[in-house]
Amino acid sequence: MILLFAGVWLATGTLVMGGSGPGEGEKPIISIIEGEEHGPIATQLANAGVLAQHEPSTELDPHMTIAQRTEGEHGADAALQSVRTSTYVAQPFSIEVPLRGRTQAKASVGAVAETSGVVDTVHVTKGDNVAAGDLLCTLDQGTRAAAVAQAKAGMAQAEASLQQAQADFDTNAELRGKGLAAANTARSVEVALSSAKAGVTSAEASLENAQAELDRTEIKAKVSGVVQAPLADAGAMLAQGAPCATIVQLDPMLFIGQVPEVRIGLAKLGLPAKITTITDQSVDGKVTFIASTADTATRSFPVEIEVPNANGTIRDGITATAVVTMGSAPAHLLPQSSLTLDADGVLGVQAVVDGAVSFMPVQIASDTREGVWVLGLPVSVDIITVGQEYVVDGQAVDATNVTAS
Repeated sequence: MILLFAGVWLATGTLVMGGSGPGEGEKPIISIIEGEEHGPIATQLANAGVLAQHEPSTELDPHMTIAQRTEGEHGADAALQSVRTSTYVAQPFSIEVPLRGRTQAKASVGAVAETSGVVDTVHVTKGDNVAAGDLLCTLDQGTRAAAVAQAKAGMAQAEASLQQAQADFDTNAELRGKGLAAANTARSVEVALSSAKAGVTSAEASLENAQAELDRTEIKAKVSGVVQAPLADAGAMLAQGAPCATIVQLDPMLFIGQVPEVRIGLAKLGLPAKITTITDQSVDGKVTFIASTADTATRSFPVEIEVPNANGTIRDGITATAVVTMGSAPAHLLPQSSLTLDADGVLGVQAVVDGAVSFMPVQIASDTREGVWVLGLPVSVDIITVGQEYVVDGQAVDATNVTAS
């Protein structure tokens, strides 16, 4: 009797076939026994209210919120979604862009020989601080001093010839004035005077060339800085153009970094910056160069920041960071939890305008312990702080403003 009762009770139930979806996998067990839907036994059991009746469930739209589904089921009588809002007012915010890079000397200048010769004396050592015009190396003069003496003698001889030619010209002019010399004699003395003047000019050029060649034996610093390698040795043969020493110009010093492409629109020459080296040295500087083309690998733009380094304490090639002040803009300090994404993945906030939700995209300016500074919002805005994930753009809500800041 028990088994018979259990069999009848199971026959009034429903067989569920998994994997077919809601409303498609359920069949009354009695219809399987009878071999057809709504057979005589199933009809009698249904009329008696014993057979289980299942209505197919309606398919739900996964893109709709709970509030929208409720509104669709109950119409205008559906309760509005409750949310909490806070009023945020824009504040002046300094836009600062952090950069990573390194220090670099303003220039590295080689003091090269302008003539060939053997190094007679090296007047500096590596690490010495030199000023422009300081003597670095002296080359063996060789016959250059004799060439200068010879050029001076030639200059004296040319000047004597000029004096004699000038005297002859003056005498001839005086005699022609008294009628004691023929008029055609003027031409010869004029030619002799011009030739003497040309001889003096040629002698002056020869003396200057000889003196310049002698002066080239002294190699002097063109800029101020610190002497670095390569440094010539005494007795070494220097060809024309070979370096006697290398001078690294450390004042001013440069910071070399890169600005992200999202910030390049704010970058301009003359912006103030604060440089901090890995050795805890801090100094203020200004942007002096912004590249016109981006680095193909990083899609960022190289920049140079010039900083004073009169005492030379900041060395070349040290890792450093820079904070460049790009200017100021009205921004809002929001809690991180208020940020959300729309259906397209755009970062923003859900605000309430005239009783309805309005999605507003934002741009993060800075992330701090107090919250996130964002750009792109109205001066005063009511932002949803609780419930923003359960509403969509344009949806009417029941907003409660709990704070104003």
